[in-house]
Amino acid sequence: MSHKWASLALATLLSQVTWAAEQPAVTVPTLTLASGQAGSTTTLDGGIEALRQSTVAAQVPGNIVARLVKAGDAVKAGQVLFKIDGRDTQAALDMRQAEVAQAQAQLQNAKLQWERNQSLRAQGFISAAALDGAEAQWKAAQAAVAAAQAGRNQAALAKGYATVVAPFDGLVLATHAEEGDLAAPGRPVVTLYSPQAMRAVVQVPASQAEALKSATKTEVSTSQGWVSPSKVTVLPGTDPVSQTVEWRLDLPASVKGLAPGQTVQVRWTGGAATHASPTGALTVPASAVLRRGELTAVYVVRDGRFVMQSVRTGPGAGNAPVTLWSGVKAGDRIATDAVRAGLAGATPQAK
Repeated sequence: MSHKWASLALATLLSQVTWAAEQPAVTVPTLTLASGQAGSTTTLDGGIEALRQSTVAAQVPGNIVARLVKAGDAVKAGQVLFKIDGRDTQAALDMRQAEVAQAQAQLQNAKLQWERNQSLRAQGFISAAALDGAEAQWKAAQAAVAAAQAGRNQAALAKGYATVVAPFDGLVLATHAEEGDLAAPGRPVVTLYSPQAMRAVVQVPASQAEALKSATKTEVSTSQGWVSPSKVTVLPGTDPVSQTVEWRLDLPASVKGLAPGQTVQVRWTGGAATHASPTGALTVPASAVLRRGELTAVYVVRDGRFVMQSVRTGPGAGNAPVTLWSGVKAGDRIATDAVRAGLAGATPQAK
């Protein structure tokens, strides 16, 4: 029995060796780090915002009976966007109009009574106090008419709010309600923005914010290529949680095809990147860096094979190049694909 198991184990071992021998060798391209790569450019991800954007809310309660626009629609100032059931506001307006009519009738009666009392007083049939009382009632009736008219005007204004209109020319970014939904004062129903004025917003690490101000060129990536902003604003103060400083870069009106929420890249070229990174920093493709939890490393060629080397990197996002601050030096040869370099049997591609 033991001879049988030994034979089976030997056969399994031979099959594994044969399978490993049949696997094609994994060769990974490499690059040699050069000091000339040090921090000439800093690139960070940002987002697009509209300089003019408004979320329009309902101002009266009621069921939404019509949604007349959808996301992406172009609208003009004053164009109807939503309609809210106006029966309640119309009933309130009718009641206020009736109150005005009643107050006016009471005013007319009080005026006639005061005029009659003036005649009676002249003839000595009533006292001065009675005349004063009639005058007071006439003035009170005048005040009642003014109050009723103010209530009617307010009801008419509320009735107008049953129709939600665009406050300016623009595009619909999103709708927040549908037909049949219950509108309430303050509930958002639609968001609009003006596409003529857009800006990129990027959160810059506080450690780099001051240095990047000295960049010789600042650009934003768009569908039309890299574009220089027409205005750059750096907000004062640092976010206490993220430790970042917000930069706002107004884009020229000639830049088209951008929408709020779109991700773009912002890059600084020139002196800023040199000062933003420690002396000797080296820039490599994002694919060359391996990130596993708290581990950040690259694969360095040592004696013809790959050896994992822990490194410290600068801030970066997405597929932007990564700056290596420590762990490697100029002249080191590293794998351009850290994932493949970590496979068993991976070897550096011949130069």
